[in-house]
Parts: sequence; C-alpha cells; structure tokens
Amino acid sequence: MARIVMKFGGTSVANLERIHNVARHVKREVDAGHEVAVVVSAMSGKTNELVDWVQSMPKVAGAASPFYDAREYDAIVASGEQVTSGLLAIALQSLGINARSWQGWQIAIKTDNAHGAARIQDIDGSDIIRRMGEGQVAVVAGFQGIGPDNRIATLGRGGSDTSAVAIAAAVKADRCDIYTDVDGVYTTDPRIEPKARRLKKVAFEEMLEMASLGAKVLQVRSVELAMVHKVRTFVRSSFEDPDAPGMGDVLNPPGTLICDEEEIVEQEVVTGIAYAKDEAQISLRRLADRPGVSAAIFGPLSESHINVDMIVQNISEDGSKTDMTFTVPSGDVDKALQVLSDNQEKIGFDVVQSEKGLVKVSVIGIGMRSHAGVAATAFRALADKGINIKAITTSEIKISILIDGPYAELAVRTLHSCYGLDKA
Repeated sequence: MARIVMKFGGTSVANLERIHNVARHVKREVDAGHEVAVVVSAMSGKTNELVDWVQSMPKVAGAASPFYDAREYDAIVASGEQVTSGLLAIALQSLGINARSWQGWQIAIKTDNAHGAARIQDIDGSDIIRRMGEGQVAVVAGFQGIGPDNRIATLGRGGSDTSAVAIAAAVKADRCDIYTDVDGVYTTDPRIEPKARRLKKVAFEEMLEMASLGAKVLQVRSVELAMVHKVRTFVRSSFEDPDAPGMGDVLNPPGTLICDEEEIVEQEVVTGIAYAKDEAQISLRRLADRPGVSAAIFGPLSESHINVDMIVQNISEDGSKTDMTFTVPSGDVDKALQVLSDNQEKIGFDVVQSEKGLVKVSVIGIGMRSHAGVAATAFRALADKGINIKAITTSEIKISILIDGPYAELAVRTLHSCYGLDKA
C-alpha cells in the first residue's frame, strides 16, 4: 500500500464527462488499497473567464481607475477550483468511494500575504493523513490557501501543481502524480520535432531548467518544492484508459518520473531542448564603466517586477565605457524602456536600443557537468544552418542561445538531432 497525491489539470476536468474519467483514475488507486488525496484545477477556461470578470468590473462600474482589490480578486478566481473539487467528490461518491472536498483554508494551507501570487509557508497535513487512514479520499481545491489576514490567497497561475507537491510533502506521500494532457516529459516539443522521445526519468535540476526555460509541462515553483522535499513526481496522461495494463503500477507507472539525480543510473549528456518565444533584447550604449552601474540598471527594473534574463556586457578598449545588453519578455519591453528612461541620468547611458521577436533556445542536461565540447557542438551545428547567435548564457547543466524568431523551429530540430536525441 502506498500514499499517493494525484493532481488533475484544467483539461483533465474540462467537463462532467472528464471529471467522471478522473474519478475512475482515482478509483483504480483506491481499489488497489492506496491512501489517496486528489488536487484539482479549475475546469479548462474557467480561471480566464473569472479573471476577465474581475478586470472588466471597474469599467462596467464606471470607475476612473482600472485597479481592484487583490483580496477580492483571489476570492473570485479561487472559486473555479472549489467547484471542481465538489464535483469530483460527488463523482467519487457515485462510484461508492468515501470522499469529501477540501478548500485551501480548511486544511489549512497557510501562505504569505502576497495576494494573487502567494507562497506557501506551512501545511498541517495531520487531519488529511487521519482521514486517508480511515479510507477517505481528500479532494483538494488547488491554487489556493489562506493568508495571515485570514483571507483566501491564490498561488499564481499554474499554482495547482504547487499545491499538489506541497501537500505530497506535508503528508509524506510515496509519490505525486501530475495528470495532464500529455503522457510525460519529452526531449523537446513533439509539435516541432516529431522524433522527440518521452523520457523515463528526469532529474529535479533538469526539470527545473526545462520548466523555467519554456517547457510547459510543470510549473516552476512545483519543481522547486519537489526538489527541496525530494517528492518523487510522475507526469502522466489523464486521457489514457484508467484500466489499461500498467496504469496501476506502484513503482513505475506510465509517464515520466521527476526524481533525485541519484535515481538515474545512466545520465545522458543532453536530456532535452527547450525554447521560449517572445523574448526581447534591450541594449544600453556607452555607459560609464564604474562600480554600481549594474545596480543602477537592474535595481529599478526589479522594483518594477520586470524579469531580466540573459545579460551580456562589452567593455571598450580603454575601459572607460561599456555596453550592456539583456533580455526581458516582449510584453515587458515598453515598461522596461520607461523605467530606464526615468533613470537615465542616474544610469548614465547615451542610447537605448530594443528588439522584439527573439527566441531563446536552451540545451539542458546534468551530464554536461562531466563532458567537454557540448557548447561547441551547438555553435557548430547552428552555424552550419546559417543561424546567427545574438547572446549566450551558460550554467553547469544548460546553455541558452538567443536567436531571431523565424529560426526557432530550425534551431530546435538542429540541436535535437546533433545531440542524438532523435535516436531511440
């Protein structure tokens, strides 16, 4: 017998028929004698609808300002998961399973006070553990907790993954199964490269890089939590027949296992290729090369909640001037340019230039730590295809390359092939 947390995303619970299918997945684990808790997202599209309602209300009410109370935002958008948890509890009860729904505040999942993007601070899993021991399935509304102000606080988009991993850690689950619309983690996006392969195992660090660099399978914060608490996490498909052979395998169910590096016996040099579209590049020309200039640039950007990624600095021959180039999401360019303009005198640049429509392509693999020449292979392969590199950043287990947007798919396929990822 194992203790399992199962999480189902929005597409898995998009309508009543799919919720019933989810109930069958849960029943399979219950019938096998496991203790089960389930975390659910809102039905597909529901959160977007609720957010639209919140953003539209000030206009409808004739308010001069488009701003609204973030606490009320949370009260509204958290309702989507509450509906799903209740419906799934009813579906399970209809199948003869003892189940009840839980909202985040009932557990309680305690968060900080950052409404709309709260972080989990503590979970008391004792009540759920007791109920699971009595044979009851806990159906938990994901994406939400309760802040120190005793108000509902949501965890940010994709927060149900974070809820699931956090609950798995709190109840000391044997594994956390993340059910989604794909059957695992692939070497790259199969929509771009049909030869992409599903991976059996991925190290926490690799998955963290993949998630932060464009792979949409798991939310970044959920991977961080899983790595810190060593929660063995399986990415699985909810659209497979719940009763198909192997679906109830306790140790190795179908899908991709996200686990500690020590569990991976043979480590590939490169595990996968990730990409992120809609990147933009900003360059500040002829800055004074002096202590504090970087802080003068990136401090105000950080205060404005603008995420800066790749940073490249070029120094003049006499060392008096420097150019600073960095990337931000395309949607933040105008905001970033305004921040830089407001601080031009303090920063001391002559000219600012920007370019949208770029793509960041990343090569990821824990095996890169012990193998030389990985970067050279990528640069040579892209050069052979006539793809110009605008910026490069590296870490122990990843290389990120900034290129023009139209070359994105060619670059992904080229890198996927040159590292042999298209071979079975």
